[in-house]
Amino acid sequence: MDLGVVLQTNPPAARTIELARLAETQGFSHVWTFDSHLLWQEPFVIYSQILAATRKVTVGPMVTNPATRDWTVTASLFATLNEMFGNRTICGIGRGDSAVRVLNGKPTSLATLRESIHVIRELANSRPVEVNGVELRFPWSEGSRLDVWVAAYGPLALRLAGEVGDGFILQLADPDIAAWTIRVVREAAERAGRDPAAVRFCVAAPMYVGADTPSSRAHMRDQCRWFGGMVGNHVADIVARYGADAAAGIPRALTDYIAGRQGYDYNQHGRAGNTHAEFVPDEIVDRFCLLGTAAQHVERLEELRALGVDQFAGYLQHDNKEETLRVYGETVIPAVRRPPVALVAPDPQPSAVVPG
Repeated sequence: MDLGVVLQTNPPAARTIELARLAETQGFSHVWTFDSHLLWQEPFVIYSQILAATRKVTVGPMVTNPATRDWTVTASLFATLNEMFGNRTICGIGRGDSAVRVLNGKPTSLATLRESIHVIRELANSRPVEVNGVELRFPWSEGSRLDVWVAAYGPLALRLAGEVGDGFILQLADPDIAAWTIRVVREAAERAGRDPAAVRFCVAAPMYVGADTPSSRAHMRDQCRWFGGMVGNHVADIVARYGADAAAGIPRALTDYIAGRQGYDYNQHGRAGNTHAEFVPDEIVDRFCLLGTAAQHVERLEELRALGVDQFAGYLQHDNKEETLRVYGETVIPAVRRPPVALVAPDPQPSAVVPG
């Protein structure tokens, strides 16, 4: 299983770059960031500096969208970074949330998302594609490679991920919900004539390493409760579309908890201690996030890996960033990357000597 981190591009940018460099030092394979150019600093500018300051990590947005960025510009950004730093980028994309809503917009349709994925992937992989009736290709791009991973929650978006995504991103770490989403994505891939095993799966959620005591757990929950509020935005859209009952196949664990949701302030989006996530119960924080000791993190990660998860990406929007990275580097990552132990055959017994 790969391990990644998810950062916010809060100023100063040097802080984001340093956290990315530290994540690579501790053994993380991916560095993702939020992508909301009004709420935080422009991520693609910072990606160039992260890539310059590191040697191996793969970098990209979790997630961008087709509404606030021209698709051809997005593809050009990735292809340029790949030419500069050797194909170390990845594109997470969804219908749009914070970047769209702070502009009083709405998430795009799934048809638009599907089309944008095709355009971005073809151009960023140095291939021609038709846009607005014109065939386009970057004449300067040769050998660029980019995978596009689709973030989704609802049944139709999950099917799209299975039909066209190189990977699928689930932004919560509840094993039951992960099992449901993975099943829907794989079934969609198979119906589309794809190899379901070729679709990669990423679970992303806050990770906070701390003692398993009542006071420590209460603090960790309060630092990560924002995440249930963020997920609640997407869940509210699903409930509005499908209703709150389970007839559409949506697990009630994903829909029931938003009953107390009163609204959402995007000025506090993704921030610890915000005032609009009080409706999120402790049980949801525990289910959606990875909290506790290193051993408890390893246990959840092994459970997710058994479901088919290829990468866990941990959000670091809390007050214990460096320590969490350190413990992951020294304990958690070695545990989940430990290769299987080969069985060693016992030494053969010496043959009996038969008297002559």
